[in-house]
Amino acid sequence: MSAENRTQTTNLSSVFCPPSSVTAPHAPLTDYYADEAARSGFVRGIFDSTAEDYDRMENLLSFGTGAWYRGQALRRAGLAAGMRVVDVGAGTGLVAREAARITGNPELVTGVDPSPGMMENAHLPAGIKLLEGRAEAIPFPDDHFDFLSMGYALRHISDLSVAFKEFHRVMKPGANLCILEIVKPENPLVRFILKGYIEGVAPLLARLVGRQKNTPRLWRYYWDTIAACVPPAQVLATLEASGFTAVRRHVELKGLGFFTEYQARKPE
Repeated sequence: MSAENRTQTTNLSSVFCPPSSVTAPHAPLTDYYADEAARSGFVRGIFDSTAEDYDRMENLLSFGTGAWYRGQALRRAGLAAGMRVVDVGAGTGLVAREAARITGNPELVTGVDPSPGMMENAHLPAGIKLLEGRAEAIPFPDDHFDFLSMGYALRHISDLSVAFKEFHRVMKPGANLCILEIVKPENPLVRFILKGYIEGVAPLLARLVGRQKNTPRLWRYYWDTIAACVPPAQVLATLEASGFTAVRRHVELKGLGFFTEYQARKPE
């Protein structure tokens, strides 16, 4: 990272403990790790080892539209100038970057992610803070943020219920939430095309332009998590059970049906 893009990164991993009971977004994927207990180590490792390639791959696979879409989704969920934002599962900061642009002040935006490698490869405006942490244990006090976002990281957490209760805890009364995710399409033809793109085209492209040997495997893992993830109705129900109101799912490009935005509000 250049000096002007360097963000503040704090290691807080020592304060985190695994949840006592697990409601995972999908069953263990044993082609990649042995059991639920091994999931977090695998996820951190594969993102650490592929972080250098992540932004390049995302830009190619989205045909350069990713930043525009993230910004539109944040605005649809209620993000506005002057709001204090936490971006959970921030990765290389693709959502945090758009949040900073909308709020008008990078110092209002904080990213939280368990992968030091991803954060080290973030290219962000000066002022955005990055903290090492997990969705299930966010290192901030109660009622702290006006807006919470998560971009394509829901499938990689260990416990939906614990994470959503943490989201609720750190959000101020009246704050909004936006979770971006790719879900398995209901239409068989669209599902076949999406699977071929993520499981086939993306790994091939990663071999051609990527610099890290694990990058093709990351994209195959992406598809497997999409295919195995719990359905949107269960995500919405868990948000409601965690205390959120105005819970809804917005589907962009409804003919395709896989670009999903989960929106919710913490009651006043």
